[in-house]
Amino acid sequence: MKFVPHAYQRYCINRIITTPALGLLLDMGLGKTVITLTAINDLKYNRFAVSKVLVIAPKKVAESTWAREARKWDHLHLLRISTVLGSAAKRIRALNTPADVYVINRENVPWLVDYYRNAWPFDMVVIDEFSSFKNHQAKRFKALAAIRPHIKRIVGLTGTPAPNGLMDLWAQIYLLDGGERLGKRITGFRERYFEPDRRDRERVFTYAPKHGAEEAIQRRISDICISMKAEDYLELPDVISNTVPVHLDAKAQKAYSKLEAEMLLEVDESTIDAGSAAVLTNKLLQLCNGAVYDGDRNIVEIHNSKIEAFMELIEGLNGKPALVFYSFQHDRDRLLKALIKTGLRVRELKTPQDETDWNNHKIDILLAHPASTAYGLNLQEGGNHVIWFGLTWSRELYEQANKRLHRQGQTEKVIIHHLVVEGSVDEDVMAALERKGETQSALMEALKVRIERVKEVASR
Repeated sequence: MKFVPHAYQRYCINRIITTPALGLLLDMGLGKTVITLTAINDLKYNRFAVSKVLVIAPKKVAESTWAREARKWDHLHLLRISTVLGSAAKRIRALNTPADVYVINRENVPWLVDYYRNAWPFDMVVIDEFSSFKNHQAKRFKALAAIRPHIKRIVGLTGTPAPNGLMDLWAQIYLLDGGERLGKRITGFRERYFEPDRRDRERVFTYAPKHGAEEAIQRRISDICISMKAEDYLELPDVISNTVPVHLDAKAQKAYSKLEAEMLLEVDESTIDAGSAAVLTNKLLQLCNGAVYDGDRNIVEIHNSKIEAFMELIEGLNGKPALVFYSFQHDRDRLLKALIKTGLRVRELKTPQDETDWNNHKIDILLAHPASTAYGLNLQEGGNHVIWFGLTWSRELYEQANKRLHRQGQTEKVIIHHLVVEGSVDEDVMAALERKGETQSALMEALKVRIERVKEVASR
């Protein structure tokens, strides 16, 4: 695919190229990954300014997003991506594989620093979801800070760098400039810009920013941070579609492939009709989401890959509210179970009061079935992020559900995130929705192709 960057994307690419340490604070969906890879490609193959690049990312993002993005765009065909994941032996093998970009999950940063010690080979480091390095006491921060003098270029990518307040900024900016702008120690930063808030006689529990602190901090870091919100760019459409690829691990992929094959081999693609197609795709979509109903309506869990990707996506939103669409009751139950420990205010959309509370910003995650939100609901005042955990073949349901946020009164660009399991029926659904054609015929045709493919594999 040919990459034609928007003006803001060209600006960001040039800033990465010309600024050795940069915080790229872009809203999710504005193309941080392709921006960064384009800059890396230029630095590597046109300017010969970098040799080996390390990308640190959340686990699900590390598994597929960066490699997938590099394959997607024509101008990035030279970039070789190696994913440094799995057991220690697999990680070491990946590190010894010739490549331009090495992608590792953030939990393994301490291991990586210890593995190389003083022979650190990466002259450029990209931290995807920079705010996950906001804790100056975390092992990942301490490990990266220790190796920072050996890194010539560093880029931090995030949508919201200070989700819990300005105190979160110190550790991230320290990784960019070594303490030049906000101080070498967090105690000095705290004394300069904050004052005690909640406290008892012996301890201070929370700090509040001093008057003018936010503006002062922004001035200090403005030369090494680019902050852009989706709504600032009129050249973008009112709705931004973002596909989040979900990579199944070997065990989950084996279970998915086995169940998919068993179901599809029972069907003759020449006689499939709308009724059987609906039943079959319904079951396959359940598989993609991670659990299925058996014949007695008991829930059989198969994998947690989409749940894990969903949780990383929620983390990436950094507290911004999201309207989440699920397909099946077991999706809702598993989502509620996963979200219970986050501290977020989670609600299932059931009553008019839920609608009111969402619009009054009293809810962080609003779970809804698309059929229950098709008409009449006005949710545009509560947020601008939609997440499709489970996809639907119904174009009418899909469009009407998205219009709960994308409607008159919405003041921000609406960003619609789709969790899509790679190589699965999820991709068929997304292709049909993007074509805007007759989804029923697309459903049947996609199923026939998938059945034929399974039969070919089974006959070998």
